[in-house]
Amino acid sequence: MFPKFIKIVLAVLSLGYAVYQFTEEFIGNGIALIFLSGMFVFLYYKNEVLLLAFLRMRKQDFKGTEKWLNRIKKPEAALTTKQVGYYNFIKGVITSQSNLTQAEKYFRKAIALGLNMKHDMAMAKLSLAGIAMQKRRKREATALLKEAKKLDKQGMMGEQIKMMQQQLKRI
Repeated sequence: MFPKFIKIVLAVLSLGYAVYQFTEEFIGNGIALIFLSGMFVFLYYKNEVLLLAFLRMRKQDFKGTEKWLNRIKKPEAALTTKQVGYYNFIKGVITSQSNLTQAEKYFRKAIALGLNMKHDMAMAKLSLAGIAMQKRRKREATALLKEAKKLDKQGMMGEQIKMMQQQLKRI
């Protein structure tokens, strides 16, 4: 994992060298270097370790996901604000398996920092609502479920929200 500023420096250098290659009439090299600089810019906004952690989490390999996340030593310094939000979101998902109090802290921090996609924000709020339900905080869980329902435009979490609302009626 490279620091953020090194990725930008590499992108600028490769773009500059691409322009040089164009002036020397090596068009193919210039095009390849533009793609390379685009890759560095992409990796500035999407951290490579977080991408690999998401791939592990998608396979339900939480130990592998945690291994990848532990490679990021200082997330606030190494990542952008939204990336730190996703870092905390993934940490919350992993720790929700064992420690709900710690998972709640991670989810709250992820929501405070923000997540790019609305369905990710809905998932974080839905998870927080589940934690609030387990801790017998009905008002907070109801409010979080309403917010999650608003954010879930595509209806991906409709069944989970309905199930949690039915469980709230029992509390």
